[in-house]
Amino acid sequence: MRLSARNQLKGKVTAIKEGAVEAQVTVDIGGQSIVSVVTVDSVKNLGIAVGSEVVAVIKADSVMLGVE
Repeated sequence: MRLSARNQLKGKVTAIKEGAVEAQVTVDIGGQSIVSVVTVDSVKNLGIAVGSEVVAVIKADSVMLGVE
């Protein structure tokens, strides 16, 4: 699959919390976690389960940065 989005992060699904319509999918990206909110139908159609290898694609107009 080729995409125009340059921010593609490979990771492993560590948790899925399904609601009535949406699911929160937690992905471990090298020791850091990100959470994607997608439809429950998408989780099922893509066959995503805990332990699945996925690619998180981030395409946004802005990305905020912070420092400590």
